[in-house]
Amino acid sequence: MAKKIWIDADSCPKLVRFHAQKIAAKNNMEILFVANKEIPSDKDYPCKMIICDSTKDSADNYIFNQADSKDLVITRDIIFADRLVTKEVTVINDQGTEFTKENIKEILADRNFDFALAQAGVVKHHSYGYTKKQFADFANCFDRVLTNLLKDN
Repeated sequence: MAKKIWIDADSCPKLVRFHAQKIAAKNNMEILFVANKEIPSDKDYPCKMIICDSTKDSADNYIFNQADSKDLVITRDIIFADRLVTKEVTVINDQGTEFTKENIKEILADRNFDFALAQAGVVKHHSYGYTKKQFADFANCFDRVLTNLLKDN
């Protein structure tokens, strides 16, 4: 059984956090929100809030040092996901992507290319919020990955 669900909570949408809390409670799993500040949680379901200092990557480093191969981490940070995949930790994002040894390098290269274009002023990134489709994709990925973790452990 997967021991813990870790959420890199600073940029994680509320809908994702609350859904993960509900599923963790249903499966009798511990869920931990890690961030640089207090993050709202669903008071109907238990979770542990870990507040790290405000230095760069402190929340990522905390999760990295604590998570193991039986755990699931939810993060938007592709560079952090790459570190976790190398450590053989299961990682997904809030948009329904599972990061694996087979896809992480290509996803990281795409991210670096997009970042370089943005830095050069060629493209601008706009945030349009979190859509119902993104949440549905996340929920499907989360359920599939969690089922596999629970089955394997």
